[in-house]
Amino acid sequence: MEKQTTRPGIFAVSAPSGTGKTTLNSRLERDHPDVEISVSLTTRKQRPGELAGKHYHFVDRSEFEKNVAAGKMLEWAEVFGNLYGTSKAEVDRIVSKGHKVILEIDVQGWMTAKPKLPGAISIFILPPSMIDLWHRLEKRGTDSPEVRWRRFQAARDEIAAGRIYDFFIVNDDLERAYKELESMIVSGEPGHTSQEAGEALCNRLLNEFEQSDKILELKKIRQKV
Repeated sequence: MEKQTTRPGIFAVSAPSGTGKTTLNSRLERDHPDVEISVSLTTRKQRPGELAGKHYHFVDRSEFEKNVAAGKMLEWAEVFGNLYGTSKAEVDRIVSKGHKVILEIDVQGWMTAKPKLPGAISIFILPPSMIDLWHRLEKRGTDSPEVRWRRFQAARDEIAAGRIYDFFIVNDDLERAYKELESMIVSGEPGHTSQEAGEALCNRLLNEFEQSDKILELKKIRQKV
């Protein structure tokens, strides 16, 4: 059995789509040279404007599967026919420089990686309300109504599973949320919202998803499509 060692300085940051995770993490990395976002491996083809090693480490399926078989991945998943995951080597590379690591990871990925990273701190970013999240997804303007609804439902499922996180941030104000994330990762301060309080927040959002008149109306519209 592989011996597990405590890995301080590693932070898993997760959030439902549209909650501002990428904006917050990217700003933190930009403002603090000793903070790095772990770059995922993927078998997806490189898109115009993407840089290998910055946006993703692009590999072929055979290489990715070899890493999985050799136990070199902290977590991985297949999404729409492409493989994505976090390699141990990428995390070790950042740690060896004395830098703090941000794992920009989804809930399912953190469930897999969590037992392999004792001592890592996990942070879950929440929207102030489900209606607010829906409006954010609408404002993106890049997804069809069907895709937007699927993202919204996926957000609900992630919030339902989000109780495993150590701390929670409600992104109702981007600047305040950033300062709170910065204090945890850069200064090592404990989060303002504990696991217990975060669980209550998740329950409130889940109740809103089931009971809000606006969301019930959206559900009826989707059922008619």
